Formats: sequence, structure tokens, C-alpha cells
Amino acid sequence: MDQHEYARLSPDLVLDAVESLGYVCDMRVLALNSYENRVYQVGIEGSTPIIVKFYRPSRWSDEQILEEHRFSQALQDLEIPVIAPLALPIQAATTPTDNTLADYKGFRFALYPRKGGHAPELDNLDTLLTLGQHLGQIHACGKMLAFEARPTLTIDSFGYQCRSYVLESGFLPSSLTESYTTLTAHLLEKIETIYALKSFADIRLHGDCHPGNILSHPESLFIVDLDDARNGPAIQDIWMLLSGDMEQKRAQLSSILEGYKEFCEFDYSEIRLIESLRTLRLIHYAAWLARRWEDPAFPKAFPWFNTERYWAEHILELREQLAELDLPSIRLQG
Repeated sequence: MDQHEYARLSPDLVLDAVESLGYVCDMRVLALNSYENRVYQVGIEGSTPIIVKFYRPSRWSDEQILEEHRFSQALQDLEIPVIAPLALPIQAATTPTDNTLADYKGFRFALYPRKGGHAPELDNLDTLLTLGQHLGQIHACGKMLAFEARPTLTIDSFGYQCRSYVLESGFLPSSLTESYTTLTAHLLEKIETIYALKSFADIRLHGDCHPGNILSHPESLFIVDLDDARNGPAIQDIWMLLSGDMEQKRAQLSSILEGYKEFCEFDYSEIRLIESLRTLRLIHYAAWLARRWEDPAFPKAFPWFNTERYWAEHILELREQLAELDLPSIRLQG
């Protein structure tokens, strides 16, 4: 099944998939913002709604999905505020040893409890300290063993492979091809040099810990959606929470690490990876949009992508990163 099969995900099919697990739906289906997968809130008779996630065909193997589910469950068992998938009837699960992934008419899906919340106040240092505590707990668990089926964040996977895809995809205007080719080659060379300065430990990560994946709740801050979980350096789960000028970032990072170190040791030398990881994310994001462009949801959601202006601005942003990679990193007392 390819990604175009998402067109078959009608409200009726969503309801039928949930009811195949023994639930009785009240016919309410609400599509939630999600592009990589398809996610819905489904009303349940006599109970609170649940969240159902349909996985993008061919993106992850069953074992990669289940490995993420097991990690989420291990974190939840430690009372760390993440949202793990619900257990399903054994006879409905895709494997006899794991009961969180189901299949309905070729669609793999999982169910989650609904949690309310809003975007966190990341300009509040107390909020950042709490987030640091949660991330420290996640990483303390993440260090216990590595993902075996899930990938590792590398310069090759997020950099070279994505660069090659963009150059071969036909999306890059011919007038900008030389600039993009030369610039990204220089960027990746610089990143290779930075990584070569020290050996960094890879641990199990959330992988995509940006503010949109954090729910502020009266009782807690929930870190949600581990769909991009992978092995990588700890700082990958921290740098996307930083913003503003250097002094603001220093204060933010200091607060996060104050909470983090209550539960997990931190290698301060990883701070020098922040701009490298930001650069890799920019290169990866452009390739992600190109790879997904045939999914009808993407042209609707990102109409600016397939334009010369987008690529010109992308190249400008990468040029700024070329300068950032030569600047001193945030300095804290380790």
C-alpha cells in the first residue's frame, strides 16, 4: 500500500476500525492536525473520546512502531508524563507478543487516551525547568538500552541523503541548483568537522521535541507523539525548546539543564552540536516536503513549498546557518 491509500480513510472506515476492537462509537469523528500520519478523535458511547492514529504506509515497519510503543509504555510505567498507546484485545493485535498495534483493511493503527492541554509557556523559566526534569527522566530511561529497529540520527540520514533527494527530485529551480549544491556541501563538511571533535553518545530520544509536541496541563506538562523516536545525542531533545538571542538561549538552557540533571547526567560538550542539528533539520525538512508532495494533504497545507521563492528563502536560511556554525556555542558551567 502506498501513501495515496490515505484517500480510503473515510469517516466510516475510521469508525469501523475502532469498532473492530470492541468499542461502540457515537459517530463523532474529528480529524486532527497531522500530516505524516492520519490522526482522529473518535467519540465513544458512554465514555470519553479516544485518539486513533493511522500510520503512514511503508514508513515504519511493525517492529519499529512497536519498539516506539514499548519505549512509551516504559516511560509511562515510570510515571513520566508521556502518552502511551492503549492495550488492545490480544486477538486484534498484529503480533502475539505486543498488543498496541492493530490492522484494519491494510491500515495499521493504534489507540491513545485523549489528553487536553495547550501550548507551553516557553518564556517561563519554571516551565523550562519542569520540561528539563521530564527530559532528564526520559533520557535516564533511554540510556538503558538502544533502539535496535529504529534508526539513528546521523549526518548521512538527515544530511547527505536528504541533500541527494532534493537534488534528484526536480523541485529545486535550475537557477538555484548550483547555489544549493555548493552551500550544502560546505555545511555538511563543517558539521562533519564539528562532530569529529568529540565522540557523542547516542541514546533513545523523543526525536522531535518541539513546542507543538508538548501539552501544558494543569497537573503536568505532557510530552506527546514519539513517532519520530530514534537514537541520537541528548541535545536533540533540548535545542528546539530554545529561542531568542544568545542571552535568552543561555538562560533557557540553564533552566532546562537544572531540571534535567536531577535525573540524568548531561554531557556539556553536546551544546556545540546545536547549530549542526538545526542545520540538519532544515535540510531534512525540505526533503521531507519533497518526499511527501504526492500526498494530496501536502500541497493544501504547504502551498508555498513548490515555488522559487521558497527555495531562495531556504538557501538564504542555510547561508545564515553557515555563519552560525562558525560562532561560539552557548557557554554554561558544566
